[in-house]
Amino acid sequence: MRGIAIAQAGGPEVLEMIECPDPVPAAGECLIVVRASGLNRPDLLQRRGLYPAPAGVSALPGLEVAGHIVGGDPQALHAAGLAVGDAVVALVAGGGYAEQCVAPVSQCLPLPQGWTMEEGASLPETLFTVWSNVFDQAGLRAGDVLLVHGGSSGIGTTAIQLAKAFGARVLVTVGNEAKASACRALGAELAINYREQDFVRAALDATGQRGVDVVLDMVGGEYLGRDLRCLAEDGRVQLIAVQGGSKAELDAGLLLRRRLTVAGSTLRARSLAYKAAIAEKLRERVWPLLNTRRIRPVLHQVFAAEQVVQAHQTLEEGAHIGKLVLRWN
Repeated sequence: MRGIAIAQAGGPEVLEMIECPDPVPAAGECLIVVRASGLNRPDLLQRRGLYPAPAGVSALPGLEVAGHIVGGDPQALHAAGLAVGDAVVALVAGGGYAEQCVAPVSQCLPLPQGWTMEEGASLPETLFTVWSNVFDQAGLRAGDVLLVHGGSSGIGTTAIQLAKAFGARVLVTVGNEAKASACRALGAELAINYREQDFVRAALDATGQRGVDVVLDMVGGEYLGRDLRCLAEDGRVQLIAVQGGSKAELDAGLLLRRRLTVAGSTLRARSLAYKAAIAEKLRERVWPLLNTRRIRPVLHQVFAAEQVVQAHQTLEEGAHIGKLVLRWN
């Protein structure tokens, strides 16, 4: 099969299409012929040599795919209600940039009704991440207020729609009016241009000075201290990336006085059991919303797999809204 390898740590130009052995599914796994692969920021870190694949996982990048099951553990497939020939989307720990990929059956979900393979490939990493952090760990509930940094990203556009669907108010930060408009169209109540406004003041003003209940932060750095200042009492910050730096200065007194919580999480290293539990929650709570398109895909651009260098350049530039996807022929 063909796969996209990282020749050496570096820029987009180090990605190359190679011939590699077909993967073989182990117990509890299935083999998927990949029709589309989603792109995510952790892919950029892996390409730069900063986020290696876990032990025992394919060195090829790629954390989410859509395609057809062509083989695998029959007992695991039967238990999951899946079969050879089914169209699925899957969360994987690596190897998604390839014509074939193995995935834990417990992390495969049916392609939503009426969705294309390219649309489906945009789902797993963002849905698992948002549900895990915003709902499972931070406990967002109907009536709560969620602030999402990077509202126009793949994570952001998913978080807006999910939180809104479950009755929360959503505020976001963005870098320009085009991104702000896109976020408002998805259901964000307020889009704060961080280049022009102080997001702390804007969030407090939007909540009558009460503050927000949950912050989903993929920036880190100096944002983390500011996140605390815009939280309501008992508020929670979920840190999922450190694009703005890994060092932060926090007001511990504020943490104590207002009973605030700061938690960090990455998805890739979580256990199979945890990911399986999240998959079941998604199947039960979110898939009905996808099947009716109450939650819809936000695809910025689909690239041929041979255009992966250009796709990574686009992802790094950060001007896109929503997701970028590779198509395999």
